[in-house]
Amino acid sequence: MENLIFSLNATVPVFFFMVLGGIFHRLKFMDEDFVAKLNTFVFKILLPVLLFQDLSGISIYQVWDGKFILFCFLVTAVSITLSFGISWLIRKEEIQGEFIQASYRSSAALLGMAFVQNIYGTSTTTPLMIIGTVPLYNAAAVVILSFFRRGERGKHLWKKTLKGIITNPIILGILAGLLWACLGIPQPVIMEKVVDGVGSMATPLGLMAMGAAFEFHSVRENWKEIILCSFLKLVGFVAVFLPVAIGMGFRSESLVAIMVMLGSATTVSCYIMAKNMGHKGDFTSSVVMITTLFSAFTITFWLWLMKSLGYIIV
Repeated sequence: MENLIFSLNATVPVFFFMVLGGIFHRLKFMDEDFVAKLNTFVFKILLPVLLFQDLSGISIYQVWDGKFILFCFLVTAVSITLSFGISWLIRKEEIQGEFIQASYRSSAALLGMAFVQNIYGTSTTTPLMIIGTVPLYNAAAVVILSFFRRGERGKHLWKKTLKGIITNPIILGILAGLLWACLGIPQPVIMEKVVDGVGSMATPLGLMAMGAAFEFHSVRENWKEIILCSFLKLVGFVAVFLPVAIGMGFRSESLVAIMVMLGSATTVSCYIMAKNMGHKGDFTSSVVMITTLFSAFTITFWLWLMKSLGYIIV
């Protein structure tokens, strides 16, 4: 019971913020235009500042974990490959690209920071996990969505998307924090308070914007494929790779970050990218909705299981 309460205390506040976003949307406090701008603000300003804050004040030589970053990268690459192989079984080319992207691409940055911060107060391993996953997330999504889209439009997006990966605000925030930490420069009090104030807004505003952005679509036409994709996202990859992570010695904060990387809800940016690259997006939005709803239960279960087995220590 103690471990279950611990798990609920870690997950429920995160999802309450998302529920609040949905309520505010229905009450017309957060319309579509406001939510779109808020998502952009969180992505381009708040999250990079939060990541800079978490990394800039640490001893980088003590925190840097090449083994952890490489593990996250390789597991993500294998997950993408498995999703690609499984997608050929569904025999629906019109949703195949969306299926692959939605099954592997987690809300690693936003939910990863939210969960680890909620448990440990700060997060130093989540930015390292993001280094190993986010660039690969974006690069693979471009290749996959272009490959499964007929026509010439996809080809013209490669150069633009490559530039977007290099100039990704989250990656830039991590690099700035790492550089500051390597230089060992203490932050002036004024700067520290401003950075702390701006960064602290990222999690609640980002989660509420995510909750307000959800739209319900009909899932009758592709309900089997949606269930399969959601199962892979929340259960399948966690069940396969979490024991591997435990066997390799990852524990506590690192293990929570890996669990979020593998088993958190499909990120809303999947829908945005799918739409921008010429796909319908209905399949993706349905997976985002379902994984977000059920991840409240699955993530609580994974946290409870790892805590009960003694792999998470607070």
